[in-house]
Amino acid sequence: MEGKTLADRIENYIKWLLKSSADGIVELQRQELAERFTCVPSQISYVLSTRFTIERGYLVESRRGGGGYIRIARVPLNAEERLKDWVHEALGEYISQEAAVELLERLGEEGLLTRREQLLLAAAINRQALPLELPRRDQVRACIMKAIILTLMRDDFPSEG
Repeated sequence: MEGKTLADRIENYIKWLLKSSADGIVELQRQELAERFTCVPSQISYVLSTRFTIERGYLVESRRGGGGYIRIARVPLNAEERLKDWVHEALGEYISQEAAVELLERLGEEGLLTRREQLLLAAAINRQALPLELPRRDQVRACIMKAIILTLMRDDFPSEG
């Protein structure tokens, strides 16, 4: 492992765990990972935020407290291939509230969201719910929308068929 940075070693370990899991999901403790690699928990956070991004096909759920629980899920390759270009074209780095609501409506028309889910998500991405200045607000909204779309495309996401 000579020539590998600490971040590379942490990334490779997490990827190995994901490949070893039956469902492509791992649950970890930030503190345990930090102890394993003899580093501070913020180094684990750095690796997660830079190497396990939505754009790279990962969903990361992180909770502070209680040891820093982390759940990492790999979005299946087939879903990634279908969506990769579309997500980046439709969303880019920024999306307005109006465009995001239209996208939620389209997802509803496609049968991926119920009307109730559309309304809840529209409320979550509303400018009043994101008290940030532009363009940061549209950037955060785009990240939320990417997470929603990739979650909907997961093989283990329950559909209301």
